[in-house]
Formats: sequence, C-alpha cells, structure tokens
Amino acid sequence: MSIERKTGLNEYIETGIQLNGNLTSQLLINIFIPNTPLHDGAVIIRGTEVVAAACYLPLSESPFISKELGTRHRAAMGVSEVTDSLTVVVSEETGGITVTKNGEMFREISEERLQEMLQHELDESDNQSPVRWNWRGKHNG
Repeated sequence: MSIERKTGLNEYIETGIQLNGNLTSQLLINIFIPNTPLHDGAVIIRGTEVVAAACYLPLSESPFISKELGTRHRAAMGVSEVTDSLTVVVSEETGGITVTKNGEMFREISEERLQEMLQHELDESDNQSPVRWNWRGKHNG
C-alpha cells in the first residue's frame, strides 16, 4: 500500500487497475483477499481515495536489502527511493509490518507504531494538502 505525497505516482497507477474508490477498511480487506485479481501488486492511495490496485512498483537494486525479503519489500523500497511516498508492506509469511520512506526501511513495527508513523507523516504532509486522515476517530470496520 503506497500513499502518494508530493511526488505523483501516476506512472505506477497506470500499471494497475484504476478504482477511484473511497478509502475504507472494507475496500482494503476486499483488495487483499488472496487469489483475487486485485491482490497481487500494490494499492495506491491519494488523499482519502484508493486510486488503483494491482500496480507494479519499481524494484530496488540496493545490495543492502536482506536476501530474506522478497519482491514485495524490494518494490516498497524501490518506490521509496524514487518518490516521497510512504509504503506499508505486510509479510504474507509472518504478518510483520514494514514501512518504507525516503529509501529507508522500518521492519517489524507494531500496529501502534504504524499508526503513529502514519499520523506523523500524514499530518506533516497536511501542511501542503487539504486532505486529512482521521486515524483516531471513527474506524470503518
């Protein structure tokens, strides 16, 4: 799940299936059901909208990424190296949460830490954007 910030992600949106749907937990759950057409690839979020799913992101060529990490993590790192997006990856094998931004990878973070990171990063970008995510308010689902 890659969250667009100042740098546009249009070239990656074009590789997937455009949805342009409201960002809800129900939509994300349906996208991430295994063995469905939208499951494979990245979801791209712009503001409060799920713009596209099943998108291809650029793979990092960094030799410093652990060999134990797969394509999903390498793609998250790759997009963070060429854009200012914030990308969240959940390991299918372990359920571990990883966040990438600005060419950095933060592995095995807790749900609480993820929420803090998202709130901080998105509040920071709100200074340039009218869209706000209400993470502590009413939750969908």
